[in-house]
Amino acid sequence: MLSRSLTVTYDAHDPDRLARFWGGLLGREVVGGAFLPGDETQVGLRFVASQAAKKAGPSYLHLHLTSATADDQEGRVARALELGGSHLDVGQRPEEGHIVLADPEGNAFCVIEPGNNFLAGCGLLGEIACDGGREVGVFWSEAMGWPLVWDQDDETAIQSPHGGTKVAWGGSPDAPKDGRNQQLFDIAPAGGDQRAEVDRFVALGATRVEVGPDGAVMLADPGGNEFRVTT
Repeated sequence: MLSRSLTVTYDAHDPDRLARFWGGLLGREVVGGAFLPGDETQVGLRFVASQAAKKAGPSYLHLHLTSATADDQEGRVARALELGGSHLDVGQRPEEGHIVLADPEGNAFCVIEPGNNFLAGCGLLGEIACDGGREVGVFWSEAMGWPLVWDQDDETAIQSPHGGTKVAWGGSPDAPKDGRNQQLFDIAPAGGDQRAEVDRFVALGATRVEVGPDGAVMLADPGGNEFRVTT
């Protein structure tokens, strides 16, 4: 099966600032304005200007960064704070090993404690943690051609056949969806055939939403979460 690339796109008030923050934290070069390319094992990140960008209420997804040692975890946290991030209280308990932070626009992310077996070998950007039940995870496994590496109760996770960043769904969200997600997936079609890719996603259970001014086709997965198939 041809490889498909996955990028997480964030609405932002200041895309360049967020790109510099995440580029500095992940050690990636920012290209094309506010884009941090991924590769066969690491998911890409993009930040786009949006007046509708807001951080009230729960987000559809957040990132998990890995650490090798306690000192490494502490260093990643210090680096995030130096770049403009902040600590975030989401009700985590003192005995929990992960540290919850927010980027300069309030997007939550976690620096995971060392020794986390689930993220072993996944690289620095270890996981994209999303809302969504099993139906959503199964859809994305088929859509991306990535195997399910976790499938228990309502929780699922997929990973590229090459390894690297996992994309996980922790179960159906507690709160109903309110408007378009502030973060969404951008998919570069395998072989460059956008129309065939859109038709394939629809056959798997996606619904059509709209075509953007840049020609990207916006769809929604079975959980109602928007994503785009780029040109």
